[in-house]
Amino acid sequence: MTASILLPGAPSQPLTAVVAENNKVVESTGAISYTEPSLISQPEPSASLGPPHPYFFKDGLRRVAPYFYTYNTWCKERWRGRKIIEVFESEFRERPVEYYRAAMESGQVAVNGKIVSPDYVMVNGDLVSHTTHRHEPPVTQDPVQVIHEDDDMIVINKPSGVPVHPAGRYHYNSVVEIMKAERGPTFAPRPCNRLDRLTSGIMFIAKTAKAAESLSAQIFRRSVRKEYLARVVGRFPDGEVVCDQPILQISPKLGLNRVRANGKSAKTVFKRLAYYPSPIIKPSSSNSPSPDEAETGGPGDQFTRETEGYSIVRCLPVTGRTHQIRVHLQFLGHPVQNDPIYANQKVWGFDLGRNDAEATLNTDEDVLSRLARMGKEQVADAVAYYDEMVEVYHKKKAERMSGQLCDVCETPLYTDPGSQELSLWLHSLRYEDADGSWSYVSPLPAWAMPPEGASGPTQVGGMDDLVEAAGEDMKIEVS
Repeated sequence: MTASILLPGAPSQPLTAVVAENNKVVESTGAISYTEPSLISQPEPSASLGPPHPYFFKDGLRRVAPYFYTYNTWCKERWRGRKIIEVFESEFRERPVEYYRAAMESGQVAVNGKIVSPDYVMVNGDLVSHTTHRHEPPVTQDPVQVIHEDDDMIVINKPSGVPVHPAGRYHYNSVVEIMKAERGPTFAPRPCNRLDRLTSGIMFIAKTAKAAESLSAQIFRRSVRKEYLARVVGRFPDGEVVCDQPILQISPKLGLNRVRANGKSAKTVFKRLAYYPSPIIKPSSSNSPSPDEAETGGPGDQFTRETEGYSIVRCLPVTGRTHQIRVHLQFLGHPVQNDPIYANQKVWGFDLGRNDAEATLNTDEDVLSRLARMGKEQVADAVAYYDEMVEVYHKKKAERMSGQLCDVCETPLYTDPGSQELSLWLHSLRYEDADGSWSYVSPLPAWAMPPEGASGPTQVGGMDDLVEAAGEDMKIEVS
């Protein structure tokens, strides 16, 4: 599927840079410090009929004014010979069928640039266009920090909650588009590694195709080591902990994984950096889930065990399976504390899949059926699934709706996302070449710093202990 901005004859408004030009990096004694970029405030704009006005900032969030956007997609094989209204009703279910029928009659949905009736029968080669008034969810106003920059590459510290590429509901509120806005429309960022929307940390943005190919070749040769940091439930064990449990994808549609004896080989080395106990919190009725939360598995249902406190854990993935760190931490009984999927007891049961490599406590079918009751299954991956789950949750919870409608398209407007929709306590901390020729380390995220009134580490040391614990596998499996 491709997408383009609808230009209804009005001149486009240029995107103004939102980060000051004097953003600098200072390196000394191996440490990296920052001159924080200053955010340039913009007045809150009205709905846009073309490319959006510059980003504006309010209540700690980066926002984009609503704008018209046209999605284009070619007729898929399974659509051929079917009425277009039937295709939209079965495959694009975020809006009621009445909306799509009216959109076809008005030309908002068109085929090959022409208005067609809802009963139009689709054929091979048809280009379907759908123009919508787009409301992008706001994201954190935290800047895309530059850790290092040279003629070929930019090393950034990606903020949590911001997708790398335009996808789904996000376009301008993505790392790629934010960097284009800061550096001008001719800048062509080429991300070289992938981070999920909720994950923060080190990313490589190549300036040229050649630089992107060079780093990709290093990763392919398995000569790049990477370290993550996670905030997990409870007191993580002392010393280096090696988890080499195989991982199986139990739902390709959702990208959902779990430890299973018949899965693909996987290995992660963990080491606790700090442990912070929590005071005992007496349960109260206000902490009990509402009937709506119980039905939808809302964002407040994560497994926390507040009385156990939490640990900050260093993570060295030796292999590179999808959600490997999150799945291995779950299996060890210490899931990422605010993980919307792998720390959700309504999906995995009280023990959250701990030591259940044979799926005897919770079968794959049990897990998937619980997920199905929480939201739509027709999504691409678990993070996208969480987005869908939050949407369903918000629709069930009337107080999360603003009670207002868009003046242009009459879309119901939601309140701003909370921290649960903007952050996962998993951070890409370090990337380094195995031969020591380069290494980049980000500052610790705020959630990994000692809480108020407690003492603890504010930086990490080298990776030697983790690499040694990985053993010979590190030489052939680093990814």
